[in-house]
Amino acid sequence: MQVDFAGDTVPIHDRETGKVWQASIFIAVLPASNYTFAKAYPAQDLRSWIKAHCEALEFFGGVPEIIVPDNPKAGVTRACRYEPDLNPAYQEMAAHYGAAVIPARPRSPRDKAKVENAVLVVERWILAALRNHTFFSLHDANRAIREAVARLNDRPFQKSRRNAPEPVRNAGQAGVAPFTAAAL
Repeated sequence: MQVDFAGDTVPIHDRETGKVWQASIFIAVLPASNYTFAKAYPAQDLRSWIKAHCEALEFFGGVPEIIVPDNPKAGVTRACRYEPDLNPAYQEMAAHYGAAVIPARPRSPRDKAKVENAVLVVERWILAALRNHTFFSLHDANRAIREAVARLNDRPFQKSRRNAPEPVRNAGQAGVAPFTAAAL
């Protein structure tokens, strides 16, 4: 599983104060199938980072062997090409689920090319379509994003007219194991 936050954000309008704040979009993708998860979170902090991973794993219905993040401050305390230091809470979350975290090397976008592509797709197909919508809560924004992600994941493969096979769509592919009793 490759993960990243999108550069684009979703504006959330507070009805009471009239203030607008920006929700960050977390994206996770299973590289073998391009099966994508996207959801808005209040910030790019550690709490949102870990919650986003847990919700992505639940969405995929299993745990990948490897999680490849960028080098966000929330997850990686010291970025290094050879031995990056992970935030202890992030490391504990990965250990709880039985996954290894291998951050992409700094300035090496090919290490996580699938999620970089998924970020572009989410920004162009989902966030662009929602840009004229006004959201008054994170829940409303996530409902619209969830519906758009479902349409995205149900699109037929480009070279053929068929959809992703059921096992791929349900994350039953190489590298994704079902949840164990300990992970639940």
